[in-house]
Amino acid sequence: MLGVQRPPCDEGVIRGRPCVAPQRRPGRALAACVLGSSIALIDGSVVNVALPTLQRELAAGLASMQWVVNAYLLLLGALVLVGGSLGDRLGQRTVFLCGIGLFTLASVVCGLAPDIGVLIGARAVQGVGAALLVPSSLAIIAAVFPEAERGKAIGTWAAAGAITTAIGPVLGGWLVDAVSWRAIFFINVPLAIVAVALARGAVPNQRSSGDANRLDWPGAVLVAVGLGTLTWALTALPNRGWQAPAVIAGLVVGASALLGFVIAEARSGAPMMPLGLFRSRDFAGANLITLLLYFALGGALFYLPFNLIRAHGYSAAAAGASLLPFPIIMGGLSRAAGSLATRFGARLALTSGPALSAVGLALMAATAFTPDYWRGLFPAVIVLGFGMTIAVAPLTTTVMGAVPTAQAGIASGINNAVARVASLLAVAALGLMFRAPGNAASTTSASATMAGFRAVAMGAAACALAAAICALLIIRNKGQTPGADTGWIQHRNTAQESE
Repeated sequence: MLGVQRPPCDEGVIRGRPCVAPQRRPGRALAACVLGSSIALIDGSVVNVALPTLQRELAAGLASMQWVVNAYLLLLGALVLVGGSLGDRLGQRTVFLCGIGLFTLASVVCGLAPDIGVLIGARAVQGVGAALLVPSSLAIIAAVFPEAERGKAIGTWAAAGAITTAIGPVLGGWLVDAVSWRAIFFINVPLAIVAVALARGAVPNQRSSGDANRLDWPGAVLVAVGLGTLTWALTALPNRGWQAPAVIAGLVVGASALLGFVIAEARSGAPMMPLGLFRSRDFAGANLITLLLYFALGGALFYLPFNLIRAHGYSAAAAGASLLPFPIIMGGLSRAAGSLATRFGARLALTSGPALSAVGLALMAATAFTPDYWRGLFPAVIVLGFGMTIAVAPLTTTVMGAVPTAQAGIASGINNAVARVASLLAVAALGLMFRAPGNAASTTSASATMAGFRAVAMGAAACALAAAICALLIIRNKGQTPGADTGWIQHRNTAQESE
């Protein structure tokens, strides 16, 4: 009959009336996830190149410029677990679309910001939006792609992320010079509109079989406070030092809150991070590998510009361009790496990838005193790029495949949180090596800086090698692990009933 509409739904029936669920269209769903994640990745890379212009036009100090970046990363790192849990309980499509909407609204406010205070506040809201959409995007991929195709799909997602990260600074620099710094935020709007249109028609609202209203609020508050204060303390540590009261307080409060979070999750009837997930050998092992590998990568790439600019006289643009082979390799080969891991098993990829990354980092250490790019840094970046390409897509696939589909969002959130915390720990811990006596502790001379970076790169190489050893000893050599997990069939059947 005309005028009678069947409402869209998630469960098949709403108040006794039949309803229509979105059709599963994996290609469109993947495109929506790539676009949604891209807006978060673009803003994570383009803002840095706009900071000098922002500082001049908004008459702000250096500390304010730091918070333009840190406000976003702080909220993203602190709330990414909450975003994953919300997706599992409220529906992945719902949380994904809410994240895009919040991020886009905050982007418009950033673009219209009249002063630095409004800009920093809007950047914090962008971090909240990103914490909702990033884990949901991976969970959607896990829900709509069958096991045999999931590795390739995640590889495509990772490749798109690498390409976005590579072109972000180039695009941002062009927009700042040709239009305005405000344009780097407005560019998110058309991307978000397309992502929303694709997601609404192609993504089922997959969610946990539990009560969607029973969010673990005590756990959410504790993990947000714990990761938030710990992230702030670790970010402030290089400038303020270990003895600063604020840093000590942040570390104590953060550690205490995270301990309280673990206790609360163990006692909760509906935990946002089920501790039982870590009974999966692959899930626990993959997160340990993530911690070690991203500690190595994050620390090395943070201190590398100091060596290039301070010691070897690179310009900021040249220092950024020196790493371009890295995302180009990942962008071109991540999809193939995901497919190979699915075919031959994750253990081979997760052993060889970090081991090759360790070789690349060791080459960085060996050439720390070499000013010529082609004989020095270039070979190291190439080897590191191949190593990370081999590891990243299989690592993500292992994490997502080690848990039931209904818990894919929280699995993604945990893994994202581990990666971000690893980078923050690296900046603090490897910074002690960079500033060790005889390195860059009390001088800014070129020789001291090169010695400091050599120490950092060697420490990073040791961590990457440790990741390879952990993969060899822990990860099961299976290309498709989900079927082996207890409860997978039960959760998969629950998901099928909800379509």
